[in-house]
Amino acid sequence: MNPGDTQRKPWIVGVSGASGTPYAAAVLRALLAAGESVDLVVSRASRLTLLDETGISFRDAHWRDDLSAWLSRGADGKPGTFAPAPDALADVRYWAAGDLAAGPSSGSYTTKGMLIVPASTACVAGVALGLSKDLLQRSASVTLKEGRRLVVCVRETPLNGQTLKHLVSLDEAGAIVLPASPAFYAGATHIQDLVDFVAGRVLDAAGVPHGLYRRWEGELGSGSGGGFGSLGS
Repeated sequence: MNPGDTQRKPWIVGVSGASGTPYAAAVLRALLAAGESVDLVVSRASRLTLLDETGISFRDAHWRDDLSAWLSRGADGKPGTFAPAPDALADVRYWAAGDLAAGPSSGSYTTKGMLIVPASTACVAGVALGLSKDLLQRSASVTLKEGRRLVVCVRETPLNGQTLKHLVSLDEAGAIVLPASPAFYAGATHIQDLVDFVAGRVLDAAGVPHGLYRRWEGELGSGSGGGFGSLGS
């Protein structure tokens, strides 16, 4: 980097082993579309989930090709749904989950914050307890101690008492706990719409502009169904 260049300040995106890799793909596509720099950490467990949900083997040595294939798939798993620009991954930096000497492991490495999408209950527990067993957990701990924004998109149901306590601990530590709970008022007609709603809420929590879903404007019946639904308390 030249002395006159602006310092790179990425968002760290951590992908844990919970089901929900389409959520991570939607967040990554939107961050890149918004011109944001991204540091990507893919946990070992998430590679198994990614393989199961998409058929993609995520490899350290070929991460750019594998990430490009992943981001091109829709939430229904169909290849070629999205067509990333040739230079879309130019400002993505990948860090292996076992690399505890990586940039995001230190508070002196400047970032805007971190988004964990999806976050498994094991990941939630590790971050809440400060275990730092891999780079994903260590990066989250650093994000909290440095007072940067941490969004934890937990993807699990039902939640037991211990996990709820861990989530409260994260909230008290300053994290934003954001369950992967899609809404239907935006007129969803496809699984991708539901995925994009959750991804959009993650980006809302991070303060990143996007156009992933239609926002509520105070008018009933404006979704594709045209009906009211239940308005009870």
